Amino acid sequence: MRRFNSADPTFASAFRAFLDERRGTAPDVDAAVAEIVARVKAEGLAAVLDYSRRFDRADLDETSIRVTPDEIAAGVAACSPDVREAIAFAARRIRAYHARQRPADAWFKDDEGVELGWRWTPLDAVGLYVPGGRAAYPSTVLMNAVPASAAGVSRIAMVTPPGRLEPVVLAAAHEAGVTEIWRVGGAQGVAALAYGAGPIAPVDKIVGPGNAYVTAAKRRLYGVVGIDALAGPSEIVVVADADNDPEWIAADLLSQAEHDPSSQSILITDSPRFAEAVEQAVTRQVAVLDTGDVAAASWATHGAVILSPLDASPELVDLIAPEHVEFATAQPERLADRVRHAGAIFLGRFTPEAVGDYVAGSNHVLPTSRAARFSSGLSLYDFLKRTSIVKCDASSFARLGPPTATLAVAEGLPAHARSASVRLDDIGEPGIAAQ
Repeated sequence: MRRFNSADPTFASAFRAFLDERRGTAPDVDAAVAEIVARVKAEGLAAVLDYSRRFDRADLDETSIRVTPDEIAAGVAACSPDVREAIAFAARRIRAYHARQRPADAWFKDDEGVELGWRWTPLDAVGLYVPGGRAAYPSTVLMNAVPASAAGVSRIAMVTPPGRLEPVVLAAAHEAGVTEIWRVGGAQGVAALAYGAGPIAPVDKIVGPGNAYVTAAKRRLYGVVGIDALAGPSEIVVVADADNDPEWIAADLLSQAEHDPSSQSILITDSPRFAEAVEQAVTRQVAVLDTGDVAAASWATHGAVILSPLDASPELVDLIAPEHVEFATAQPERLADRVRHAGAIFLGRFTPEAVGDYVAGSNHVLPTSRAARFSSGLSLYDFLKRTSIVKCDASSFARLGPPTATLAVAEGLPAHARSASVRLDDIGEPGIAAQ
């Protein structure tokens, strides 16, 4: 854990160096991913099944690669009633939040008499990658699939590594509106969604987090399909005054540190005594967490405590551009309203980031690695596309035609100019000869 004091003359350069450190940098996997993607494109299901045997030790075929409706139903039934209700509660809130984002179609006539507008339509098919491994991620399913369903996407195909499918994940997929689930992970799973592989039909966009191979595959396949983002390690900044309980703030910092040793947790406070109390609370809590080893490594390597006047915290937050920021102060809006770069903002002492991960309703798929400077979290808009609509009659075209032809000639595109001029000639308006 690093300590910084904004009053120190070296603070700016030292903190910039801290932010510029690479976190979670994987070995070069692009060459391996390029081979996997090319093979899946060329060989389809045969390549996917071969990689499943090699990487996941899973002997699958065209039939067993798909999770059956009976398996999904059994997974739902295996979840305890309280877990099923929590999933349903979260899904309702996520759906309601994202449904409010729906934009309106428009149609209007402008001053030249041209009719203009736009129309929003959902994507046809979306692929969702859900990681396997040591943890189950029902929240990942909900946060990615529920907005797609709310947008009107008719086909939501989920891929996840072979092995035991956790009932809680199957229950979340059922609740979220996932239409098909495939036992395939890694770069080959992403490639199968992009190109299709046997019974797996291609999709239009791929969302969801994964390891370095999954991220590299999404990067490589962007353009063949759309993608949500290239996710990095989790991040949280907590801006807190001394009136907070140090145990609460320590828990909030560790809520992201426990994700991965490369995660980053930063405390900004104006009280040296409170900072010390939080550090001590972190040490106590790490000792009893099941994820303590991971959280301790994250805090030791990438954590930070910044002593700074709280009034200066918005500028620091903008410099960090974090995935999550909490303002645990008496008047959180006074500071938060000045923040421009953050994936999600949590206001007040009773709004820990953890509620945003699960049940607040807002999306937890957020920009990391300072990408909040230029991008937003996942939303309904990621599953919609906008089509422009233009309609001219003879009168309005008579106004638009001459400048159209003029600009086309200036660009050296005579066919463009002629497509305007021939219409102007026919309606008796002076055009511009195509050069």
